[in-house]
Amino acid sequence: MHGARSPIGRHARVSLAYPESALRTLTEAEGRVIAVLLGARATSERERLRRLDVPRSTYHAARRRAYAEGWLRDRYVPDPTRFGFRAVSLALLRPFADRAAELAERWSQTPTNVLTWLSPQAALGVFFHRDPREAAGLERELTAGRWGSGLTVLPVDLHAPDLPVYFDYEGLWTHLAGLAGTLTYPNGLGGAPSPEGADGGLGRHARWAVTELVQRPFAVEAAGRGGHLVGPLGLPFSQLRQLREGVVGHRVFLDPSRVPPYQGRSADVVVFVVGNLRSHARPESLFATLTRECRVYPFLYASHEGRLLLGALGRGGGGAIGGAPTTVEPARRPVLPTLQQHLEGIEVTQEPAAQFRTLVDHRYDRILPRAP
Repeated sequence: MHGARSPIGRHARVSLAYPESALRTLTEAEGRVIAVLLGARATSERERLRRLDVPRSTYHAARRRAYAEGWLRDRYVPDPTRFGFRAVSLALLRPFADRAAELAERWSQTPTNVLTWLSPQAALGVFFHRDPREAAGLERELTAGRWGSGLTVLPVDLHAPDLPVYFDYEGLWTHLAGLAGTLTYPNGLGGAPSPEGADGGLGRHARWAVTELVQRPFAVEAAGRGGHLVGPLGLPFSQLRQLREGVVGHRVFLDPSRVPPYQGRSADVVVFVVGNLRSHARPESLFATLTRECRVYPFLYASHEGRLLLGALGRGGGGAIGGAPTTVEPARRPVLPTLQQHLEGIEVTQEPAAQFRTLVDHRYDRILPRAP
C-alpha cells in the first residue's frame, strides 16, 4: 500500500524506520544540532553546546541553516486550558480529489483551526474548542460535507492526559543522531487539572504577554529577521515569567517535507495509525512499548474513549511494519505484532512527506488574537 488508507495486515506496506537515500544528506553536526534544538525548551545555549560537543561556530552555522532552509520553525504554544479551551479535535480523512480544494479553503478559514496538512491521500486538521460539544458539531459537519472517506475525528479532553505527544519530533531525531536520551520528549498538550475560572485567573498583563509571544514568530518573519531569532533569548521579564510558569511554552517544530536524509537514512513518509484499544490495553502501555522496545517515536499520540490515533515518520521503499531491522539499527521488537496486541480495527494512512502542503502552520495566534 503506497499513499493509501487500508486496514493493517499482511499486505500493509510501511516501515517506521529509515532507508538508504542518494539525496544530499545532512552533515553529522547538522543532524545532532536538529536533535538538540527539538528538545531545547528546557536548555540554555551552554547546555546545548555541552550536549553536542561541537565547536560554537559549527553549532551556530548549523542552527542558522536549519531555520533558513525551513527544516525547523519556532512557535509559542499556549496552555489551552488557561484560556478557556476544553477540547481539541484531531481530524484525519482521505480527501476526494474533486473536493480537496473546497476542504482546504474551509479548514483554512476556520478561526479555531491551528494546523492543516493536505496531500492527495490525507488531510489532517487540528481544531480548538471552548465547548466540548463543538467537537461533535465538527464531526457532523465533516460527515455531512462529504469531503473525503475514512473520516476519523478524535475529540481530546484537554483536562485529561489524552494527548501526551503533540508534534514532538525529538524522540525520533535523538535516536537518529545517536544521542544519549531525550531532554523533553514527549511534549503533549493539556493534561493539567482545570484551572479556576475560564482564563485560569490570568491578569490582563499576563494575557497580553502570552498574546505577544504567540504573535512573535510572525512579527519576526514580517520584519525580515531569521527564524533562529524567534526563541526566548532576550525576551522581557513579563514574557519569560509566563514561560517559566507554563502558561505558554516555547516549541521547536520540524518540517518533515524539507529535511534531507541523515547518514543515508530518511524519515520521508508520514504514517498515521488509527485503531480501537482492546479491552485489556492501555494507551500509556502501548506508548511505552513502542518507544522502549520497538524504538518507534510517534510525533503525535492521542486517545479518547478507547479510540487511538498516532502519527509517526517512517521510511519509504515498501518495508513492512515490524520487518527486519536495517544494518544501521540493532534488533528491535516488531511493530505490527505490537500494534495488533493492543489495537483492533487498525487502519493505516501513509503518504510521502514531500506530498504534504502545510496550509495552516501552528497558528496559535488564531485562538489568541491581539485585542483591538
